[in-house]
Amino acid sequence: MENPAPGQLTPEQHAPGRLALATATPDDWRVVTGWAADEGWNPGLRDAESFFAQDPEGFFVGRVDGEPVSAVSVVNYGPAYAFLGFYLVRPDARGQGHGIATWRAALAHAGDRTVGLDGVPAQQDNYRRSGFAHRHDTMRYVGPAAVGGPVSAHVRPAAEVGHEALLAYDSSCYPADRPRFLASWLGTPGHRALARVDGGRVTGYGVVRPARDGVRIGPLFADTRADAEALLDALTAGLDGALVSIDVPESHAPAVALAEARGMKPTFATARMYTGPVREFAREKVFGITTLELG
Repeated sequence: MENPAPGQLTPEQHAPGRLALATATPDDWRVVTGWAADEGWNPGLRDAESFFAQDPEGFFVGRVDGEPVSAVSVVNYGPAYAFLGFYLVRPDARGQGHGIATWRAALAHAGDRTVGLDGVPAQQDNYRRSGFAHRHDTMRYVGPAAVGGPVSAHVRPAAEVGHEALLAYDSSCYPADRPRFLASWLGTPGHRALARVDGGRVTGYGVVRPARDGVRIGPLFADTRADAEALLDALTAGLDGALVSIDVPESHAPAVALAEARGMKPTFATARMYTGPVREFAREKVFGITTLELG
């Protein structure tokens, strides 16, 4: 089967049992998000709204006899960078080539951009064969929110700081500018975004959001561990005992130490991998990545 041209994937009529590829709709993605939940990925309840806000053409689904069986997202961030996620095949449809066919068609959407992904251990050798190189390991830490505790006076709602200041800070901590995604991520109902400001300067920000199981924090970007600690405590304030998840780069020792100091336990490993060079960014400020699905 020939791969459709990038950006032009449309449903096609095939003989029974053949795979038909299409750009996915938000309704399709609700099904795919359910698959991700079944795999234990614990997606945020309203993540897809912000994902589609960044690149609505970057979501792909394969169908057999009209029923979705496979999915991949390849979301473009500007002219130089894209991120691949949601590489999933419905369990009863595995082993038939549907995943790799969807992968190839979706990856063409990135053009000549460097592509990043967060790969589970079982797939990392396959990703290497597709040209992805390991950059660092990521570990999901999970634990109950601490009970009580003071909230720093330097932490305030992100809306009080201003979008441009937060966008500039976010861009310093990520290999691409992502204004469309960030505007949606900060403003989605149920998401709570906080920033730490000292002397009029942003020294970090974070977002907490409801997930299928408890809450997830991401991103958690900060100048120092003390800044990150103040944000983490503020983000979890009032969530006494709720299950909190955060995805931490294992190469960043202060980030690992902070998660462990809060009694969180490692549960779920991935590896950040890239097909080529990416724009330099302040890796030492990344105490928690935004999402495994969009980087």
